[in-house]
Amino acid sequence: MKIVVGISGASGAALGLKLVRALPADVQKHLIVSDHASIVLEKEENLTLHKNDEIWASVASGSYGADAMIITPCSMNTLAKIACGIADNLITRAAAVMIKERRTLVLAPREIPFSPIALENMHKLSMMGVIIAPPVLAYYGDQEDLESMENFMIGKWFDLLGIENNLYKRWSDQNA
Repeated sequence: MKIVVGISGASGAALGLKLVRALPADVQKHLIVSDHASIVLEKEENLTLHKNDEIWASVASGSYGADAMIITPCSMNTLAKIACGIADNLITRAAAVMIKERRTLVLAPREIPFSPIALENMHKLSMMGVIIAPPVLAYYGDQEDLESMENFMIGKWFDLLGIENNLYKRWSDQNA
């Protein structure tokens, strides 16, 4: 499986990096970091790191065959560009490819409260099949610390990407 991870904006970039680190070893990982997020992050471990201005990178082409993409965190600027079809950097270009190829695209917007403009853009993207999945906690999973809360969110995102995981406690008949 080939997964593209975009990190746009700086706030919450650590959660995006934690998601990359949690991906199974057999997943081919491509990381695209926006200029602002790169200030917060350093080049990390076993992955292909693309600069956001490398519009010629493999993940900018539908023929490359990435299976899915997640942008976490997804800034409102990046979300708006994707909603309007603006592909002026590698993150937005790779997202446009996922939409045109009808492949899984998950956006994890991080800024709350959501403005009416942001909600309109999310609705538009959702109607195109893009999955809008902000980092939202559940209260049935017995999260007791920040790490278990982050694992819950990453586990839910992995579920959306079709990646098996046991990062969080799932609902069962025992919870009823």
